[in-house]
Amino acid sequence: MGGKAGSGGILAALQPTGSRKMSPLRTLALGALALPLAAHANDPYSYAQPDEVRVTHLDLKLKIDFPQRQLDGQATLTLDWKDPKAAALVLDTRDLSIASIESVDASGKTAPLHYALAARDKQLGSKLTIQAPQHPHEVRIIYTTAPSASGLQWLPPAQTADKKQPFMFSQSESIHARSWVPLQDSPAIRFTYDAQVTAPQDTRVAMSAPNDPNHPLNGSFSFTQTHPIPSYLLAIAAGDLAVKETGPRSAVYAEPSVVGKAAHEFEDTEKMIQTAEKLYGPYRWGRYDILVLPPSFPYGGMENPNMTFATPTVLVGDKSLVSLVAHELAHSWSGNLVTAASWRDIWLNEGVTTYVQGRITEALYGERQANEEALLSIQSLHKELARLPENGQRLAPKPGNVDADDTLTDVAYSKGSWFLRTLEQRYGRATFDNYLKSYFDHFAFQSITTEQMLDFLKPNLIDKYPGKMSWDEVKEWVYGTGVPKDAPVPASPNFATIDKERSAFLAGTLDAGKLDAKGWNTQEWMYFLDGMPDAPPLARMQQLDAAWHLTGTPNAEIGMRWYVHAINAGDKAVWPAAAEHATRIGRLYLTMPIYAALVKTPDGLAFAQQVYAKAKDGYHPLTQQAVEALFAKAKAGMH
Repeated sequence: MGGKAGSGGILAALQPTGSRKMSPLRTLALGALALPLAAHANDPYSYAQPDEVRVTHLDLKLKIDFPQRQLDGQATLTLDWKDPKAAALVLDTRDLSIASIESVDASGKTAPLHYALAARDKQLGSKLTIQAPQHPHEVRIIYTTAPSASGLQWLPPAQTADKKQPFMFSQSESIHARSWVPLQDSPAIRFTYDAQVTAPQDTRVAMSAPNDPNHPLNGSFSFTQTHPIPSYLLAIAAGDLAVKETGPRSAVYAEPSVVGKAAHEFEDTEKMIQTAEKLYGPYRWGRYDILVLPPSFPYGGMENPNMTFATPTVLVGDKSLVSLVAHELAHSWSGNLVTAASWRDIWLNEGVTTYVQGRITEALYGERQANEEALLSIQSLHKELARLPENGQRLAPKPGNVDADDTLTDVAYSKGSWFLRTLEQRYGRATFDNYLKSYFDHFAFQSITTEQMLDFLKPNLIDKYPGKMSWDEVKEWVYGTGVPKDAPVPASPNFATIDKERSAFLAGTLDAGKLDAKGWNTQEWMYFLDGMPDAPPLARMQQLDAAWHLTGTPNAEIGMRWYVHAINAGDKAVWPAAAEHATRIGRLYLTMPIYAALVKTPDGLAFAQQVYAKAKDGYHPLTQQAVEALFAKAKAGMH
């Protein structure tokens, strides 16, 4: 994901600028959740049995019902039967109401099928077993989603930017597609899809397929995704959306009051596409559009094919946070084109993507910004490594007790990209670029494991250019804990200067007003604040605020860091502004740290509960889950 919360250390790990996804379950210790034994060995997070039968195509009909907060669905699954002895099709679902299931033969003739919906597992949802001993060509399921579907958020008009129409959007990663479509919800299984969506008049619908920016708002939309994608990239959104072109194959979709600002912020999209194409080969998806969601979107970005879903928190006016777009675009090669076959291998998506993001950022915005972003991610990684168990520190963890959402930590993003920067340094940029391009070509539109990647890496880079990196070093990066001691660290003269100024400021030998901060970009302010002690002296924080007016900043990346430090320092004067920030922004990574800082004291916990009571209805279900788990833990710790 981008600027992500896919998953990851909600309460601490701060993934700057990228598309970091964060899981609500990161409020628990990584590894605290045992994998359910009911899950099939193919994928511990899916009941599907792809060695018996695979879904190859989805024909989806949806009716969007805003008053009932539900989708009325018909999913017709085209099947490839692998095992002649297989008797059933097993699908993943979560909180779906099934009305009927029938077989469809090659001539279109239908017949009812017997099925059983198992009891709900808290993590995996409900196993749907459909008896199909005759191996039908297709199976059709009529169903409705629940208003509480974990992969959907329904917003009333009051919670949108323009407050005119309701809004709905999906977030399927990691295993939430099953809450709005019955399917084989595993990244190892790819399928094409067609969709017909019925919506209220004047509502625009967008999906993770080529979108027509000139489509009439007539209540009927059709989509075709001709490239096979995994289920977590199935996406939909609907609301009061305007469109503004940003290039010959790109546009921005957003609410009318936001679309102009978004189009300006993302005006370099075509340059980004061209930069990536020069490095890694043609963009293979046709259009690349960006949907700017309401502020409740829990993640920085989501790399849905053809239509990146993005947070409005990157719209700061100076393009300082558009690396998120570079990250989501980079997924068009690493993640969407070549996909991790399981959540255990997710670094193949996020680590490679973060590396490619850095290359795009460097090409368009310069080495200074790319290096600063790399250093911020390294700093964040070291903080998270100190909290993670050994298995969580591995790029490819051993099988064990890890929740699907919890695999998207700084390890996947930052350690993964650091490994690739090491390969680039050892083999030279030109050689490594050629290798990476060949990797994308070789595995295009496939889902692969870490071991498949390594089997390609060894003959095509390591053995081909001997003496530059040993295979033991490679294995240490992938299977070892921590980070190898000789990992290359980029240079940043500006960060070195900031380190000195921060030390002098904290020591009291440099007044806040004398900091040379007028020219600092977003990344440099982030670095200054990230390097502060967890609970800085109150007087120092008050002087900093008086000099630089950080309270009330419109820059959410700076604001989150500022409020956390000020709250930890004991500055109750910032509480109202921190509450406004946490109410306005539903992005986990920018909101959870503020709640986490507040709940450390009884007064702060009481205040946080008041803030949440007002903000709750505007939060995504995943954000609600995260905040409520945090409160429960804080209350337990105070007794």
